[in-house]
Amino acid sequence: MKSKIAPNPLKGTLKKSAFKAPFRGLGAILLFLTHVHAQDTVRYVGQTLSNVDYHHGQLSPAVGVHNMQVFRANREHPELAGGTHWTYNHAPMLAYWNNTFYLQYLSNPVGEHEPPGQTLLLTSKDGYNWTKPTVLFPPYKLPDGWKKPGRPEVAKDLYAVMHQRMGFFVAKNKRLLTLAFYGIVMGPKDDPNDGNGIGRVVREIYADGKFGPIYFIRNNASWDKTKSAYPFYTSSKDKGFVEACNELLANTLMMQQWIEEADRNDPLVTLKKEVKAFSYYHLPDKRVVGLWKHALTTISPDEGQTWLYNPLRAPGFVNSNAKIWGQKTTDGQYATVYNPSEFRWPLAVSTSKDGLNYTNLLLVNGEITTMRYGGAYKSYGPQYVRGIEEGNGTPPDGSLWVTYSMNKEDIWVSKIPVPITDQVTTHPNEIFAQLPAGDELKFWNLYSPVFASAKIESVDGSKALVLRDKDPFDYAKAERVIPESTKLAVEFAVVPQQADKGSLQIEFQDAKGNAAVRLLFDADGFFKAKVGYRDSQIQKYEAGKPVVVRIELDRDKRMFVAFVNGQPKGNRLFFAPVASFRRVVFRTGGVRRFPDADTPTDQNFDVPKAGELQPEAVFILKTFKTSALPSRSE
Repeated sequence: MKSKIAPNPLKGTLKKSAFKAPFRGLGAILLFLTHVHAQDTVRYVGQTLSNVDYHHGQLSPAVGVHNMQVFRANREHPELAGGTHWTYNHAPMLAYWNNTFYLQYLSNPVGEHEPPGQTLLLTSKDGYNWTKPTVLFPPYKLPDGWKKPGRPEVAKDLYAVMHQRMGFFVAKNKRLLTLAFYGIVMGPKDDPNDGNGIGRVVREIYADGKFGPIYFIRNNASWDKTKSAYPFYTSSKDKGFVEACNELLANTLMMQQWIEEADRNDPLVTLKKEVKAFSYYHLPDKRVVGLWKHALTTISPDEGQTWLYNPLRAPGFVNSNAKIWGQKTTDGQYATVYNPSEFRWPLAVSTSKDGLNYTNLLLVNGEITTMRYGGAYKSYGPQYVRGIEEGNGTPPDGSLWVTYSMNKEDIWVSKIPVPITDQVTTHPNEIFAQLPAGDELKFWNLYSPVFASAKIESVDGSKALVLRDKDPFDYAKAERVIPESTKLAVEFAVVPQQADKGSLQIEFQDAKGNAAVRLLFDADGFFKAKVGYRDSQIQKYEAGKPVVVRIELDRDKRMFVAFVNGQPKGNRLFFAPVASFRRVVFRTGGVRRFPDADTPTDQNFDVPKAGELQPEAVFILKTFKTSALPSRSE
């Protein structure tokens, strides 16, 4: 069955005489076609571009984004990874159902497409606190003697690998289905999603958290169904489950997600092109925008039955071979989340009022933790982002929630507040103990790994922003966007819980993440400031004793004055100039610049002591305040 592409609406609109002048005529036609398509396709019309020399791309952060690591791989100490020791973890999917977040991801022992494979599930009630992983679809052994079309190998003690672009489906009868795909890799360079796999499996997740039996919902034509380890879904005696499966199979947009693993002539898939990782959303006029890797896009007028034109690169979008996610947000606008570079960093969000014209580019996650374990095709960075599909639930906070892997090793989620903005117009005066529950970090951007957390905690019966760090390969970070200022006062109260280990760096940055001033609670017990190459001591600090800091920054003089517990500590020069101040960062580690654009693509080694932790350092931030200082003319 051929791919269903609607007739070209431009056909017949160009006169034949236009083709007579081979240069000017053809050029005019191409310009005309580009113009018309540009009026009816997703495109980026903003001016901001990502700078790949920085992990954060020099992008302004979307205010209030919380990045949480929900699974951290550990081969040496599986008890620190929920009992699992496999270190290739990737392609997470997300749903919200029964007042619960559901996140599935696939996993292999070491590298991509290296058997065996399995799919695991995490759940959370609030998006911040997650369960240990539970196996959804276990490793699947191929029958000995199996041969794959086009491959010379014969299976012997061989297991399938998993590869899927769809994880969940909520049916009209309120059943939650979860799905995965068992692919076959017979040897090096074999492809598990070449249409010659075993097939797609499905099971139900019940409201009590238990799972139904595993069934096949669709097998590849090359597979011998008599050798299947699981029955076909139609054999289930649960009519509601069968009804939910049938509803899924009748949903053309859901089926479009199956293209890579399905038979190349599967009649359930309408657009049969070399496209990957389909996501979609509806426009106000009910048309459907389709998005694929490389920011390919087209539009369907009829729920995916036909498409107006072959997928083309969305004009203005920069995106390589990583997923792009698009959806309508709860404020009636639209967002795309993707890596806006030829690499898999940073992770950014772009917004649109009409679902076609995207006007800005803001930072979601600009960090790359150390890749602790080498493996085949383990790319650096926060990648393969997916949100919650239409029909798969809306979290009550109205935020845009997405999930992704870091280095194809650890699993993360991000909460992006709606409306999405990079603007803050009011200077903060925050005493965390006095702020409403749940709103304490509304305007803070967090980067919070499992073993280096940044969150509100109760300390001696009073709330505070607490940064903990026992991860030797990562750090906690809390960042506050503030009104743009050239003369600025910043005040905060920190209680270090130790003076002999760990560190807390405080940076005063511009909108692009360039720092002019860095303060440091160092592991030698001194509070310091970076002055050029060197760190200048300000004074000693003690464990458990509050340190109240006031910094007055003057952009024009390129100088700052520090006060500690009310005592002046002298003037110092910025270590770098900035045009203005927009961000204040608290971070339990130093700036990372590895990897960069010239780093070798594949890491084939494990770092030493990859599974170990270090003694925990804790810093308690009780208050935070900024204010504009009078200018010279005042």
